[in-house]
Amino acid sequence: MNKTSNKRLAILGGQPAFPKQLHVGRPNVGNRERLLARINDMLDRDWLTNNGPFVGEFEQKVADLLGVKHCVCMCNGTVALEIAIRALGLHGEVIVPSFTFIATAHALQWQEITPVFCDIDPATHCMDPRKVEELITPRTTGIIGVHIWGRPCEVGALAEIAKRRGLKLMFDAAHAFGCSHDGKMIGGFGECEVFSFHATKFFNTFEGGAVTTNNDELAAKMRLMKNFGFAGMDKVIYIGTNGKMSEVSAAMGLTSLESLDEFIAANKANYDAYRRELESLPGLTMVRYDEGEKNNNQYIIVKVDESVFGLSRDELVHVLHAENVRARRYFYPGCHRMEPYRSYFPHAGLLLPETERLCQRVMSLPTGTAVGDPEIVKIAGIIRTALANAAAVKENITSVK
Repeated sequence: MNKTSNKRLAILGGQPAFPKQLHVGRPNVGNRERLLARINDMLDRDWLTNNGPFVGEFEQKVADLLGVKHCVCMCNGTVALEIAIRALGLHGEVIVPSFTFIATAHALQWQEITPVFCDIDPATHCMDPRKVEELITPRTTGIIGVHIWGRPCEVGALAEIAKRRGLKLMFDAAHAFGCSHDGKMIGGFGECEVFSFHATKFFNTFEGGAVTTNNDELAAKMRLMKNFGFAGMDKVIYIGTNGKMSEVSAAMGLTSLESLDEFIAANKANYDAYRRELESLPGLTMVRYDEGEKNNNQYIIVKVDESVFGLSRDELVHVLHAENVRARRYFYPGCHRMEPYRSYFPHAGLLLPETERLCQRVMSLPTGTAVGDPEIVKIAGIIRTALANAAAVKENITSVK
């Protein structure tokens, strides 16, 4: 260990570089006065939920932003996925990537639909359309593409497969609010697209989600389903559940929309700072974004090649955690290695080599409005120090274990 370094690694002795934990996904908060004014309006109206005026306003503004006919807001992204899947009539088997948040698979399995895990394209980290074709069986009824890191799936290729094979196509767009594909905002592709507005997303409504679509019939069905099937007072015409977004969540959403450009600008500045600090380090590769499209730059994703860097991804994460930098192993270890899927499909990894490889190498670093240039310079310094002392780091981690 270089004793003269002023960025000493806590794992090798000394105090952590950050006195408090620096998290991935710390909530962005817009104008508090505007938010509190909306909350006061809500309280004065005595209208806290059940499709209030803030929800209606928020749905319209999201639909306008994304250029779609319908935005159906719900209590969270997982329920939004479940309702969209049910409204589309999916059953049997549905093809999804394993490299996604577990909710994508659970939303299917919860409804006794089998998620069939598809491998990814190592260049995009999104589902590989060539592999999709190989997984279609007589039981397949749909495909769920996932826009990873806000970078879109191969939408055209998936749409062509779905049309030719008579399958429904929808997208999990939890990472992709405010992003575009071929100049068109994500939100209008496939039969529908599902967003998450969870507190850890760069754009949040405290907790919430939405389904966007240009299909009038589908939108009407989902509006029934999210409210127990009510089509008026004492008139239930469809099976449903309680998936409604609350007024306070919509108030937060409206306030967040007003700061959307500010949030994205902060993410972009952080992304540029990380690139400046990290892209010259051997064995580290940052995920790049298409500068010709709209991007939310929500995720700072780094792939670690141990053979070049000298440390594994897990060892580097261990070092960062010791310094109170809460880097994350994203989507580790893959849905197929989580229950119940690893019991149902114990050999799925044999068909998912690219997913397995990426799950061992990729990590996410802190960003958002709580992070700025000074923090990023310090994080990069920790990583450079770890690189310069890789052998000592490995020895120290081994001794701790």
